Amino acid sequence: MADSVLIEGLVVETVVGVYDWEREVTQELVVDLDMAWDNRAPGASDDVADALDYALVSERIGQCLKELRPKLLEHGAEVLAEVLQREFAVGWLRLTLRKPGAVPTARSVGVCIERGVR
Repeated sequence: MADSVLIEGLVVETVVGVYDWEREVTQELVVDLDMAWDNRAPGASDDVADALDYALVSERIGQCLKELRPKLLEHGAEVLAEVLQREFAVGWLRLTLRKPGAVPTARSVGVCIERGVR
């Protein structure tokens, strides 16, 4: 199966970083997510109950990152991937977590992980 559900450019405001000043402010994280999902059933039924609810997934991503307040992007990505796979029965995902402005001469820095079997 090569179907997937995408969420791109999801912005979450949270506490993130290792420096003392970073633990006192919120910063933007940007999430891109590609999740393996069989889209044949919702494609045939036109019923959201058969689909992977990307609005609910997006809400859960924001909640998770706000509660987690990660020091490292790597930690945020790992926890987020585990939560999404467990709670939404996603067998495979590719998750990119970016921190815009972290390096003044770069648009953003980040990590990209793949978890599960496609």
